[in-house]
Amino acid sequence: NRPEKRNALDAEMLEALTAAFRRPPVASERLAVIRANGPAFCAGLDLRARKEMTGGASSIEETLHTIENYPLPVVAVVQGDAIAGGNELALHCDMVIASDTARFGMSLAQVGLAPNWFLAKKLMEVLGPVTTRDMLLLGEPLPATRLHALGLIARCVPMAQLEAEVTKFVDRLAANAPLSLKAMKA
Repeated sequence: NRPEKRNALDAEMLEALTAAFRRPPVASERLAVIRANGPAFCAGLDLRARKEMTGGASSIEETLHTIENYPLPVVAVVQGDAIAGGNELALHCDMVIASDTARFGMSLAQVGLAPNWFLAKKLMEVLGPVTTRDMLLLGEPLPATRLHALGLIARCVPMAQLEAEVTKFVDRLAANAPLSLKAMKA
């Protein structure tokens, strides 16, 4: 909830996300949802606040690893741009529901950075080699509509339908047997 900063991840946000996903789920929980306020899902690491992050890139890796290993399904609701660390945040979730105006990208090539192996590996795993190279080498965001057409994200709907689709999707997912969901996630 930092729309004025395009929801860029700072140390406080990374710590809060990590703590939330380290906590064992209570019996009534069936899934987790990550979403953002404002026009952007997440612009990645807050480069101005990066100096305050004692772990730097390892902080976001720890957060993403914790989310990926959460015992329940994790759904990302991407209403706007998911760039760099925001892209990784969405893709480390089990399912992504995006608006048709959302874009996913890794702008690292434009600012003189490169992803480490942990981050690049996830891109290859989710997007495949061709789309990963497109995303990394060109540095231009890819539209959610393209990722959905390639079968890389679960849903892509018009922005006006996003909330209804999320509700329908989450309700359907939550209706499944909790032990089955945990076993499949494991």
